[in-house]
Amino acid sequence: MSKRHIGIVSAACLVFLLTACGNGRPAAEHARHEHGNGDLQEKTASVQTLPSFLRNQPEEMRTAYRLAAETVDTLQWIPCYCGCGESASHKSNVNCFIKEMGSDGSVTWDDHGTRCNVCLEIAVVSYKLKEQGKAAKEIRETIDQAYGKGYAKPTPTPMPS
Repeated sequence: MSKRHIGIVSAACLVFLLTACGNGRPAAEHARHEHGNGDLQEKTASVQTLPSFLRNQPEEMRTAYRLAAETVDTLQWIPCYCGCGESASHKSNVNCFIKEMGSDGSVTWDDHGTRCNVCLEIAVVSYKLKEQGKAAKEIRETIDQAYGKGYAKPTPTPMPS
């Protein structure tokens, strides 16, 4: 089995674990910043401070959010294939976890990723590929190939140069 397949299988196992742990919490347990698309957003001082809506989530979910925060420079080039481009106006996979990063280092987190296995898979696979030394363009090509058929329309994410 190639390293690429091992990474994808690892990500699939993580997603299975997250699903089995019951990550669908009632909205009352989340921060109170709900938006028209149903996503909750919360601002923290930095990427080191995770949002309160992750407090009751499994450790694996918090880890996925940490990985996404560590991989913003890559995820900005990676589309999401869950349909969030149309339903939530996301521009890339990073928006499933982070709405925006302030110039002061603050982060506005988005809880979309807590309810979407496609978002989680793409972020975790992208992180693993980056750790293997893959460039953003290679990661993008891998994700596009893996999710290009049988998934929703991708976010309108520009191709890295």
